[in-house]
Amino acid sequence: MRVGLILAEVLNGLRRNASMVVSVVLVTFVSLTFVGAAILMQAQIGTMRDYFQDRAQVDVYMCSSISVTETCTGGVANEDQIAAVEAELEGPTLSPLIQHFSYESQAEAYESLLANFGEDYARLLTEEQTSAIFHINLLDPTQSDVIVEAFAGVDGVEEVSDQLEYLDPLFSALTIATYVAVGIAGLMLISAVLLISTTIRLSAYARRREVGIMRLVGASNRFIQTPFILEGVVASLIGSLLASGAVLAGVRFGVEGYLSQGMATIPWVGMREAFLVVPVVIAIGVALAALSAGFAIRRWLRA
Repeated sequence: MRVGLILAEVLNGLRRNASMVVSVVLVTFVSLTFVGAAILMQAQIGTMRDYFQDRAQVDVYMCSSISVTETCTGGVANEDQIAAVEAELEGPTLSPLIQHFSYESQAEAYESLLANFGEDYARLLTEEQTSAIFHINLLDPTQSDVIVEAFAGVDGVEEVSDQLEYLDPLFSALTIATYVAVGIAGLMLISAVLLISTTIRLSAYARRREVGIMRLVGASNRFIQTPFILEGVVASLIGSLLASGAVLAGVRFGVEGYLSQGMATIPWVGMREAFLVVPVVIAIGVALAALSAGFAIRRWLRA
């Protein structure tokens, strides 16, 4: 009987404040969509970072005939200089850090260059002008500085290139985008909390006579507060479900249906990650609604 009465009061309150309830639903929907997007973006950054770190290499470029650095005054790197670099990589200092490395001679590097950029490139560059390269995969890609320092200033070495350096701006841009999404989501959630509080107070004021009668007949504060809290929770739950649907649709059609097909070489988050985000989005929406509505109605009853 009590449950039926509470549910009737909740439905009555939602009907009386339909416009405010719609506002709460929309604000909650937008804010939680940004929350879900921010969580997925952070997951995407982690996925891409792990993927590229496993594949990123440190390349040691040997001197060619057109190298102009101080370590290349002798021209093309000779066999002794190449052997010295290889010995250093196999030595006790660097070998514990290296997963594996390979050597690409000038001829092999030149053929690879032509294969990637076309035979027309042969008009611009000769084999002698191409650098021989040591490709190094590290056990821990974050320790690439050790390799860079080990070959800095070594005769015959033109340059040491860390591929992860070229990816850092991308990761930084994605991180900034995540912070922007979190900031917008935070502002929208604050708006949702204020709107829920206002809605509950208006609903309580509209039913002040019924609340007064409940107090006279000895109804507990919990019994009086429950319908108002449930009103906020129901409105926020609807918004949370809409946000969850938007997140799932965005991943299904935007990521899996477009991005993953157009850029298949990059790992993307999928529906599995999206479904993991859904309960988080719903929990945040319901918790904020319950807390804000409960605080608002308690303050109104004490006034």
